[in-house]
Amino acid sequence: MADEKKTSPAEFLRQVQAEGRKVVWPTREETVRTAIFVFIMMVILSVFFLGVDSLFSAVVRWLLTVA
Repeated sequence: MADEKKTSPAEFLRQVQAEGRKVVWPTREETVRTAIFVFIMMVILSVFFLGVDSLFSAVVRWLLTVA
């Protein structure tokens, strides 16, 4: 490993504060838009997986009646 200079706790906190000031928080509109998108995707995927599960269930039931 390369010789790495250890950072003092005070310098670490200064670096954390500097990085924290760079954070750009989403606006309320962006947050609402993202939440709506997530909800819509959740509904679409739920319906999709319900269909896949029902299809597999029907296939397994049919295979059990054949066997």
